[in-house]
Amino acid sequence: MRRVWETLGLAPDFPLIVVGGTNGKGSTCAYLEAILRAAGYRTGLYTSPHLLRYNERVKLAGTEVSDADLIAAFERVDKARGDVSLTYFEFGTLGAMLRFIDAGVEVAILEVGLGGRLDAVNVFDADVSIVTSIDLDHMDYLGDSREKIGFEKAGIFRAAHPAICVDPAPPDSLLAHARHIGADLRCNERDFHVQREGDHWAYCGRDTRLTGLPLPAMAGACQLRNASGALAALEAVRDRLPVSGEAIRRGLRAAQVPGRFQCIAQAPTVILDVAHNPEAARALAATLHAQPVGGRTLAVVGMLADKNAAGVFAVLGDEIDAWWTCTPLSPRAQKAGVLADVLRAQLGAVPIRVQPDVNRALAEARSAAREDDRILVFGSFYTVAAVLDHAATQ
Repeated sequence: MRRVWETLGLAPDFPLIVVGGTNGKGSTCAYLEAILRAAGYRTGLYTSPHLLRYNERVKLAGTEVSDADLIAAFERVDKARGDVSLTYFEFGTLGAMLRFIDAGVEVAILEVGLGGRLDAVNVFDADVSIVTSIDLDHMDYLGDSREKIGFEKAGIFRAAHPAICVDPAPPDSLLAHARHIGADLRCNERDFHVQREGDHWAYCGRDTRLTGLPLPAMAGACQLRNASGALAALEAVRDRLPVSGEAIRRGLRAAQVPGRFQCIAQAPTVILDVAHNPEAARALAATLHAQPVGGRTLAVVGMLADKNAAGVFAVLGDEIDAWWTCTPLSPRAQKAGVLADVLRAQLGAVPIRVQPDVNRALAEARSAAREDDRILVFGSFYTVAAVLDHAATQ
């Protein structure tokens, strides 16, 4: 990765914000982009994975980069790599940075794909790094404990640069690594925190206090925490990227990410959420509990085979009245029948139906639902993408 980067001569002269973590990365990136755009900056945003189109991963000033511009960037990467083998994500990361430099962005926000220390994004030195949360996911690659995973996530921190940790209970490995390299570590509930004030909230940082902030447009019990991480990062680099209180307020109202407690229908309500690990499931359960409905909550779930389905079901079991399992369209998918067996083992005698794909499962759940019921479709980006793709063709 570094060899090809050096051949391309990639030397961004604009600030870089790198966002890693187990969950909350996409939302944090969305807050950063929306606030910086509201402040008048020309932004570049690189995220993953996409739901429907690869172009979703690379945005300039809030707009997806065109096919032609992506292809031109990829051709330059391909020419520069020579006999160096690049992965899908490495190719995409270099192509995105080429596009940002060519377009003259004033700030780029880069979302880590997996882990941090060895991720393609980490070839670039961040002006400020954010770790949103640390939990058990991708354990085959990152380790089987929060301590091991925390060390991998902390790999995006840089010496003498602000390092934001939004997780309220960071593992010792993350704290130790930040001390070892001399990062300017800023921790949630120590260096910054939030205060809910009815329909508004306040951000309190090291030397900044913002009151009367609007609640984020994105629903979810975790969104104030994600937003606070974005504000802590902007506070840390305000000398290079000053933003006004009004830009922050406008950005909080505008930020949206598809598939994060996204409502796509009413009567019955249909909610899409990409939650696919126990930590994300805990946040989803809290949001469901905080937003009760008059009827039942029905769940359509499709997950990948390498995910902790039992842990997810244990967290959500009390919030769901009936289940439909399905098989996502992915070679890594867990079979719907296996998911149903895991559900029975975890929750006992709960109503479970099995369907081969998500849209058949959703159609059956809708037929069974009353107007005051709620249907939750969750478990994987592939599961949510299939519903959005089907809706787009209707």
